[in-house]
Amino acid sequence: MASAKRTVLFSKLRYRILLCLVAALVFAMPLRNALEQHFIYFPEPLHLATPARVSLSYEDITFSATDATQLQGWLVPGQAGAPAVLFCMGNAGNISHRLETLQLLHQLGVTVFIFNYRGYGTSEGRASEAATYSDLAGAMNFLNERGWPAERIILFGRSLGAAVSLEGSLHRTPAGLIMEAPFTSIEAMGRHHYPLLNSLLGWLIGAKYNNLAKIADLEAPLLIIHGKNDRICPPNMAEELYARAPQEKQILWIPEAGHNDGFVVGGERYRDTLKQVIYSWTGFTTESDR
Repeated sequence: MASAKRTVLFSKLRYRILLCLVAALVFAMPLRNALEQHFIYFPEPLHLATPARVSLSYEDITFSATDATQLQGWLVPGQAGAPAVLFCMGNAGNISHRLETLQLLHQLGVTVFIFNYRGYGTSEGRASEAATYSDLAGAMNFLNERGWPAERIILFGRSLGAAVSLEGSLHRTPAGLIMEAPFTSIEAMGRHHYPLLNSLLGWLIGAKYNNLAKIADLEAPLLIIHGKNDRICPPNMAEELYARAPQEKQILWIPEAGHNDGFVVGGERYRDTLKQVIYSWTGFTTESDR
């Protein structure tokens, strides 16, 4: 009789534990989404300007992510027969904050396509790790349809965009991959910037963006660009990624640059390195170089 009571009590206890676990998961999901939006994604809905402000002709593009979410971007045409640079921005603002980068890349003669992740600018939806990957895949599809196969596309990502670009490179090998100011993983960033908070709540953040775990599988040639004074993604993260990446690879250190000003501080050295790798990877030469 006592044994039967213990069995009933044990069954009830298991049931209550199960209910508690289910409740914890139900309440954790909104918290997980809230934490991701607070710590990772910082979208701005309004464009401050268009490429016309820096005297660039462009096409305003609406295209679909692979899950049919409607996204928006700008296509800045290059010289005839030029490869395309598909630029993935960082986690803040929108594409209107990257006009200087558009101008710099256009000066190399290439076509440039830059797009807003979902929730950024006029793109629909809300960002997440899986969503940003779907957004990039949709951008790749758009360029394919416009006549640029993967081997004529350079993926170029800055900060969070470096992680998005790396993931894209593992699914369709581009002509080359440029990772500027990359981090090793979201978990490592949490440990670096918020050690106590990360130990308490880090498990609730679903986004991983684990570049360090992925980069060994990269088949495209790689250029890493990193500022020695980067206080957001510390330089040792670039060193770890470079060490684990397979050949062909190179790294450009910009001694005085922080996280967001490498293309400014790097000057001609930055521009010349981009030109060298893009032309080498694609066999492209400008009209003035012929």
